[in-house]
Amino acid sequence: MKRSLIAKICTVVVVLGIAACMFVIGRGHTVYFDAKSIEYNGETLKPGYRTAIFVNDERVARLEDGDRGMATWIGQNFKFRVEVTPEKGAEAVSHELTLKLPYNMDGIVLNMPALLAGAPEEVYLSEFVSLATEVSSGADEEIITDDFGIGGDI
Repeated sequence: MKRSLIAKICTVVVVLGIAACMFVIGRGHTVYFDAKSIEYNGETLKPGYRTAIFVNDERVARLEDGDRGMATWIGQNFKFRVEVTPEKGAEAVSHELTLKLPYNMDGIVLNMPALLAGAPEEVYLSEFVSLATEVSSGADEEIITDDFGIGGDI
């Protein structure tokens, strides 16, 4: 009886320990990369002619002005490389970056011009919010009912 209780308690402690470790190291994130102009400190930060994003040495996005790319990452320390071509025909400039991703966000949007310009986190990082599509309310439709309030042809 005493051994059985100790074994159960040890099992619960081990499972809770694994759960805590997985929470810290196994949290998955969807990271979106925006190549959009942004206003910061009175100046407009514009993206380069072309921006390539590499995660684990694999190109996950090739962005031009106004584009958005995406990658998935497991863990909190996001390591990636950005190659920016400032103008057509120019040589690409490479940046190795490591960011600590917030626990509380599932979809993270990184504004690349602000990030590369050294802007603070609240400028270049935001949470992805899906826009809901508007559903027709049917207010323009005329509903014909009979004397009893039941719809139908009259």
